[in-house]
Amino acid sequence: MVELKSPAEIVKIRAAGRIVARALDEVRAHAAPGARVRDLDDIATKVVTDAGADPLFLGHRSGPGLPPFPGTVCASVNDAVVHGIPTDRRLADGDVVSIDCGARLHGWCADAAVTFTVGTPDPDDEALIDATRRALDAGIAAARVGARLGDIGHAIAGVARREGYGMTADHGGHGIGRMMHEAPHVPNESPAGRGIPLRAGLVLALEPMLTRGGDGYRLDRDGWTVYTADGSRAAHAEHTVAITEDGPLVLTAV
Repeated sequence: MVELKSPAEIVKIRAAGRIVARALDEVRAHAAPGARVRDLDDIATKVVTDAGADPLFLGHRSGPGLPPFPGTVCASVNDAVVHGIPTDRRLADGDVVSIDCGARLHGWCADAAVTFTVGTPDPDDEALIDATRRALDAGIAAARVGARLGDIGHAIAGVARREGYGMTADHGGHGIGRMMHEAPHVPNESPAGRGIPLRAGLVLALEPMLTRGGDGYRLDRDGWTVYTADGSRAAHAEHTVAITEDGPLVLTAV
C-alpha cells in the first residue's frame, strides 16, 4: 500500500533528512587516504545520535536468517556497489567510496548516499561519479505530479545508458517515511508512461547505481555487500524526495 504524506509529515522527514546530509558531509570531510572505514562510521553515528536521531541501518535485517546490519553507514569501496559493511579497512589514494546513511527522527525516516574519490581522482572514476549524480538529478526532475512511476526510471536510465554505463540489475529506489522501505519499489530502468501515477505527498528514495562495466552483481559471503560481477568500479547517489504540487522537494540536502 502506497501512503501519501501530509505537508506536516514531509516537514518531519525533512528534519531527519538534514541530519543525514550533515552526517554524509562529515564522513566525506574525514575520508582521507589511511582513514579506517570503521572510524568514518563512528563519525556518522555521532552526528546522528547527537542530533537526537537513531541510525536507520543499524540492526536492520534484509530477510529471515540474515545477519543484522552492523553499522550506521553502508561503506562500499571500488567494486562494491551498495551495502558495504564498515570494517577496519584503510582507504587508499584513488579509492572510490560510496557512503549511504539513514536516520530516524521522532518516527520518521530519511536516506541518502554519495560517492566520491579519496585523494587523487582517476578521470574515468570521476566521469562515472558525475554521471551517477546527473542520473539522480534526472530522476528527481521526473518526479512530478501527473507523471508516472516509470518516468523516473526512464530518466535515470536515459543518462546511464546514453553514456555507456552499466546499472546494477534488480536494484532501485523505494518509498520511505514511517519505515525505511515502503511501497512502491522504484526501478532504476523502466519504460516511460508506465506504473502508478505520481501524486503529491508521495515520498521516495531515488538511488541510481552505475558501473563502469556490466549490469551483473554478486552478493558477498557477509550477506550484505553487493559487488559488480566483473570487478568494475561503481557509484551510488541517493536522495529522499517528496513529490509536491510545486515540484520535487529534496529532503536530504543541507
